[in-house]
Amino acid sequence: MPVIEVEPGDDHADLTSHDTFVAGVPYATFDRLRREDPVSWWEEGDGSGFWALTRYQDVVTASRRPEVFSSARGIRLEDMDEEELQARRTLMEMDPPEHTRYRRLVSRAFTRKSVLAYEDAIRALARAILDEVHGTPRLDFTDLVARQLPMRMLGRLLGLPEADSDWLVRRGDALIANSDPDFTDYVVDRVDTSEYRLLPFRSPVALELVGYGREAFEARRRHPGDDLLTALLAPMPDGERLSDAELANFFTLLVAAGNDTTRYTMAASIKALAERPRVREELTAEPGRLDNAVEELLRWASVTMHFRRTATTDTELGGRSIRAGDKVVLWFVAANYDPEQFPDPYHLDPDRRPNDHVTFGLKSPHLCLGAHLARMELRVLLEELLPRVSTVELAGPPERLRSNFIAGIKHLPLEIGWK
Repeated sequence: MPVIEVEPGDDHADLTSHDTFVAGVPYATFDRLRREDPVSWWEEGDGSGFWALTRYQDVVTASRRPEVFSSARGIRLEDMDEEELQARRTLMEMDPPEHTRYRRLVSRAFTRKSVLAYEDAIRALARAILDEVHGTPRLDFTDLVARQLPMRMLGRLLGLPEADSDWLVRRGDALIANSDPDFTDYVVDRVDTSEYRLLPFRSPVALELVGYGREAFEARRRHPGDDLLTALLAPMPDGERLSDAELANFFTLLVAAGNDTTRYTMAASIKALAERPRVREELTAEPGRLDNAVEELLRWASVTMHFRRTATTDTELGGRSIRAGDKVVLWFVAANYDPEQFPDPYHLDPDRRPNDHVTFGLKSPHLCLGAHLARMELRVLLEELLPRVSTVELAGPPERLRSNFIAGIKHLPLEIGWK
């Protein structure tokens, strides 16, 4: 019999609603869709709609065909006119070969070899953060641990003062969590944000980050360093340089995306281990299994639940006819729990092999730039945390992000027995 270790939720949940996901991912809905209508059409409240891809193979197929399933119209469900697209465009809204050209500007800092060089710094940060909370019997793990490590490390890669990390995290939250009133006063589906439609994430907070980024870039022009901001100022292979607007959008993207996804993956991972003390004890005793366990935890968390693509031509997928201009939503969280690809997907198996999850895009043109860094940060955190604790238990219900885009545990109350 299959092992079920999650709350399945409603099997007819509304995927278009941010409120749906406050109660958790509606796995039962994705299960039903994979069985009955794996490429299904969903109407949106504004009269538009999208195709929802829920099978692993369909998601992989669409990810690897950018010439048919394009990122150029945006990667979120929001529709943007041409002016908005141009004003808010980042690497995420590009297709090859343009995407490849821009990606090369910063990819060197995120290669496996480069990331290996960061391990000592990541470990020192993890130890310092855990030292700060060691002995605290009850804490919010997301706030006091998981939100600290990724942003502090990203700040070092960008060459920014560590004292600014908390400020940057809060601004990044207001952007990527723009559907949650705990993080922003400008909730996209509750207030009129048209005044800010030319800003990243339709948020006035973007102005603060743009101003901060502009000053940081100016400092690098005067005094170049060995950091990502200096790399972004360098000319591309054809001699072209990023414009000030492109630099601003790139900076806001790095701050928003470079922190939240890893933070919420860490929170989901620790929650999973708190609920499975035997697995936690085994991994503590056999740390050599952690590399493989990290892959399973990345699949399990599936923090970025979807990316949107737009069909560039009439095509067919999963037996459905998709027209040019249709929105096509790749539900990574559904693909990562497809039993055709992952036997017993609702069982957390730290030794699962193979584990070709799509959490980072799986060898597609948009393979996550920070994949190696995220893996290392999660592994190092576990290596440093697990030997320090004798017990880890939930101290209350987790609070989840109001978002159908990011599966985030924004508060994770834990009771910890420290060694």
